[in-house]
Amino acid sequence: MTPISFEFFPPKTDEQREQLDRTAGKLRRHDPSFVSVTFGAGGSTLSYTPETVRRLRERFVLDAAPHVSCMGGSREEIRKLLKLYRALGCRRILALRGDLPSGMARSGDFRFAAELVEFIRAEHGDWFRIEVACYPEMHPQAEDAFADLRHFKAKMDAGADAAITQYFYNADAYFRFVEAARAIGVTQPIVPGIMPISNFGQIRRFSEQCGAEIPRWFLKRMQAYGDDVDSIRDFAADFVADLCRRLVDGGAPELHFYTLNLARPTQAVLARLG
Repeated sequence: MTPISFEFFPPKTDEQREQLDRTAGKLRRHDPSFVSVTFGAGGSTLSYTPETVRRLRERFVLDAAPHVSCMGGSREEIRKLLKLYRALGCRRILALRGDLPSGMARSGDFRFAAELVEFIRAEHGDWFRIEVACYPEMHPQAEDAFADLRHFKAKMDAGADAAITQYFYNADAYFRFVEAARAIGVTQPIVPGIMPISNFGQIRRFSEQCGAEIPRWFLKRMQAYGDDVDSIRDFAADFVADLCRRLVDGGAPELHFYTLNLARPTQAVLARLG
């Protein structure tokens, strides 16, 4: 059976915390290999991430792995954060460049994720399994596809153990990216990131920002359903489940689900996968 994992974002309010608790309680039944916790909500702060990692590890007995971003953080701040996560028992880190936190004018001591990976390795050796991000459809800020691949390889050469992709809805984009990465010497696992669809308008906005292509035929079908919420929900789950099947059949080592702290969309896809 193909392993699965989930991403959560750290809640800021009691209502959001209750929502995460409900979602984590439901999704833990699917026996994830781990769950990740993003770097603050919207990149605005790092204080909520350790709190959420601790909660998921202690209350739900989940192997919670924090995102660590180099944007806006000094070397000493990141050093303290890594020590905290190690004290919490974390053995896995997602090392990202990230976005500059709102209100901050400087990028921090590290400019690129590769530098952060090197720092983590220098500070903690092999204690942490380090995963990094990659973009099958190219990072929106990359100069071109070849430059994007070179940046990706730099992160892997710096000591990353695996990579998790930005979400996508075109399986061919993933397979082509993996093939291109292998051709330049990347040997580590490349895990596809999966975004179940709960709010199509929201997904369209996300996709425009991150460069994820939504197939035209899928977009037209969703528009044709109009206000038929049940049909939209079922069709979207079928579509994402078909994507997952193709990825698994093509050799994807794991599926990492971006949950947006909602259980139902991810469960609908997993139910179709059996």
